[in-house]
Formats: sequence, structure tokens, C-alpha cells
Amino acid sequence: MRAVIQKSFGGPEVLEVVESDRPTVLAGEVLIRVHASAVNPVDVAVRSGAHPLLGEPSFGVGWDISGVVEEAGPGARFRPGDEVFGMPFFPRAATGYAEYVAAPSRQVARKPATLDHVHAAAIPLAALTAWQGLVDAAALGTGQRVLVHRAAGGVGHFAVQIAKARGAHVIAMASAAKHDFVRGLGADDVIDYRATDFTEAVTGADVVFDSSSEGVRSLAVLRPGGTLVSIMEHGNQELAAHVEAAGRRFAGVCVEPDYASLEAIAELVDAGRIRPHVEETFPLAEAAKAHELVGSGRVQGKVVLTVD
Repeated sequence: MRAVIQKSFGGPEVLEVVESDRPTVLAGEVLIRVHASAVNPVDVAVRSGAHPLLGEPSFGVGWDISGVVEEAGPGARFRPGDEVFGMPFFPRAATGYAEYVAAPSRQVARKPATLDHVHAAAIPLAALTAWQGLVDAAALGTGQRVLVHRAAGGVGHFAVQIAKARGAHVIAMASAAKHDFVRGLGADDVIDYRATDFTEAVTGADVVFDSSSEGVRSLAVLRPGGTLVSIMEHGNQELAAHVEAAGRRFAGVCVEPDYASLEAIAELVDAGRIRPHVEETFPLAEAAKAHELVGSGRVQGKVVLTVD
């Protein structure tokens, strides 16, 4: 099969397409013929060595996949021909930029029926991050006020939609050029972070969803007892202590595979309440170009590799 690997840390040019052996399937696993794989900022950070999550190369990056089950091991919960999507193994290597991926069947879910593979692949890591932060950690509910930083990004654009699906009032942070996009996702209020200090514009938030390391400043907008959800500083014990000392709750979130939440997200997608936005697609052989775009920090929504 074809797979994208890297043999050293570096720029996008270190990514190369190689021929490798198709993975073997163990009990409880499925072999997935991948049709699309999304590129996330964490992929870029791992590739460059800025976030050496997988140790020293060689390895293949990529986690988000959507495809068709080719083979099912004993006890797996899917059968050949089933369309599935997921984020297997994170934060361990999954080598998602490949024609085939073997994964535990409980780390993937049935693909939303209303989406093609490209849009389904855009969902898992980003949407699960938002879901595990807003739903599992913060228990966001009807009538609550939530501030979402970087609301037009991969995780942020799902956070806005998930918060709206939970009945919350959403205040979104985004550059002026992206305000129409974020409002189209359902944001109630939009703030241009380049022109306005959010700590002066927002008060009484029940939840802040922080994907931009604005944790300390975000305390100023949280009501007493409110929750700061941090996905960038989930392991920052000093920040956690500072938040707790201020009478707020800290929830550090590091996303993990979760088929039950993926199924809940898929239901919302098929009900028309969540839609992934794919800004651009690239063929597998142009993974380096996809990384260059994602690394620019200017992506609205997601970038996806097509593997067919």
C-alpha cells in the first residue's frame, strides 16, 4: 500500500510517499480502506518536532480517517463493506495518511450517512476535542453562555456548532474576515480579536473554550464557578491551580478516541445541526502542500487528503 512517512523532523518536504506492507488485523480490529484523511495542526507540530509526540522518526503522521471496512477481525463490531470514520490510537501513531489503516473497532464509528468521505474525515479529532471539552468536561447546557476562542478554526468551528446544538448562547472570537463564516455556524455574537479586547467585551460566561493559550486572561470573563476548558494547556498545573484559586473550574482536555461520542456527533450531522467545513483538499501525494497550508494558521475549517 501507499503511505506517507517521514524519516526526520523538518518542514513539509520531509513527508514522502512510500510503499509499505498492509497492516494485519488482530482480534477486535478492522482493516479500513481509507478514502480520505484530514490534516490537523497537531500533525504539523509532530512532523516539525515542535511537539515530539511520537518520539524520533521514522513514523507516519495523521489520525483522522474515513473509509470502508475491508476486513474484520474476530469480535470486531463492524463487517466488511461498512463505512466508518474515526481517530484511532491518538496520541500514539496511527499512520493515517495511508491507503489502509488497522484500528480497534471501538475507536471508530459508522460514517454519517449524509456525508461523503472527505467531509467525514474532517470530523473526528477536531469535533471530538470540542465535544469532550464542552459536553463531557463542562457539561454545557441550555441557556449557558460560552466564549469560543479561534472560532473559525478546525476545532473552533465544531465548538460553535456543538455549543449551539446544546442550546447555549455562543460568543465567538474570530478575525473580521471570518465573521460571516462564524455567524453562519450559529454564533450569536462575534468579536474581532484584533480590534477588541475580549476581556472588556464579555462578562458572565459560564464556559470558556480556549484553544489559543488565553487561559489566564479568560478568567476575567468567567463567572464564579464557571469552567475554563483548555486544549492547548491541558497539562499546565500552574494554570489549573490559578483557575481554582480564583473560584473557577479548570478542565484540561487532551482528545482521545471515543466511538460513543463520535456516534452522537454523527447523529447531529445527519440531523443537519453540525456541518464540517473543508477549505481545501489535496491528493495523498501532496501531503506536504496540505501541511504547508495548515501550518500557515489561516485555514478556515479543515484541510483533507484524498486517498482514492
